[in-house]
Amino acid sequence: MSHAEAELAARTAYGRLLAYLAAGWRDVASAEDALGDAFLAALETWPRAGVPDKPEAWLLAAARRRLVDGARHAKVEVTAAAGLQMVIERVQHEVSSDAIFPDERLRLLFVCAHPAIDEAARTPLMLQTVLGLDAARIASAFLVSPAAMGQRLVRVKAKIRDAGIRFEIPEPHELPERLEAYGSGWEDVAGADARRRGLAEEAIWLGRLVAGLVPGEPEARGLLALMLHCEARRAARRDANGGYVPLARQNVARWSRGTMDEAEEILAAAAREKKPGRFQLEAAIQSAHARRAVTGRTDWEAIALLYEGLLRCAPTVGARVGHAAALAEARGAAAGLAALDALVPATIRTYQPYWALRAHLLGSLGRAAEARHAYGLAIGMCEDPAARAFLVGQAASA
Repeated sequence: MSHAEAELAARTAYGRLLAYLAAGWRDVASAEDALGDAFLAALETWPRAGVPDKPEAWLLAAARRRLVDGARHAKVEVTAAAGLQMVIERVQHEVSSDAIFPDERLRLLFVCAHPAIDEAARTPLMLQTVLGLDAARIASAFLVSPAAMGQRLVRVKAKIRDAGIRFEIPEPHELPERLEAYGSGWEDVAGADARRRGLAEEAIWLGRLVAGLVPGEPEARGLLALMLHCEARRAARRDANGGYVPLARQNVARWSRGTMDEAEEILAAAAREKKPGRFQLEAAIQSAHARRAVTGRTDWEAIALLYEGLLRCAPTVGARVGHAAALAEARGAAAGLAALDALVPATIRTYQPYWALRAHLLGSLGRAAEARHAYGLAIGMCEDPAARAFLVGQAASA
């Protein structure tokens, strides 16, 4: 088994085991502690005694013993003890038979995306519970201290336990909201925000997991297709010197054709369900951009039309700014600027892409002083050094 295969196996095993234990015990933190002890015991025992025939069942049994000991020590309430007894009985069945324990990761993901969970904590919680990433790595990606991230995760796990959030698959009408909560954590999977750097592969891995666990939900496939289209352009977003390259100027030869083809197949499968939604439309917009690799041109009218559909189901400020950019390309800078002017000031005051686009359009219309002012605001809000340097250069030539 290669290192990559071993890592994938460990990642899959951790997420499945934690979800299974947490779903039965209703306490993510306790399940994590128990499973952590089980993995440590495996590291000490397996090199000496050999890997058991059913390693996941062995880990479950070890984690169960830790939960039992912890519950007895803490003298848990009767209701919690009943839940623990259910876990014990189920695990004993898995260990003593050839049964395969159920995959509860989808339930765990939907718990992480529950409306009662603080939005800022949802993505870090998914990364830690489903993928097993430690708080220090997550903290570095979100530009906070490991201590602050650790405290955030402790608080949200206590919230799940104390609020009695149920480990369950949402009703069909609730699925889009939960998927949207998951998707919003990866809005910058394209890589402009330094806080998401290094997490694209984890995002796609989770996207594949969700799509595989809810094969009848086209929005899950749409989200995965969206992420794959964004990932396909990773190599083209920086030039040889590390400089930022906007989408319209990227060398399509550096786009990953295989990743784009996979995204197209997944999006086509979602479209066959005939239930369009936000993520399918966002993926379709990226698909239209990807066509430039084949045709040599971008169909901005088609992209503007797709944005109009997106605005009907998800009228976010990002979609409105994207629509304005498409209008500017299709019908001229004045049309794009008019769309920007129609936005409510409070929604765009601190939205950096708005000011970057506004500056570009004002410059195109010869309104240099206004363009430089807008560039100044956009530069001040930009966290990516390469993108900031690009904007500085644009401002200098405005």
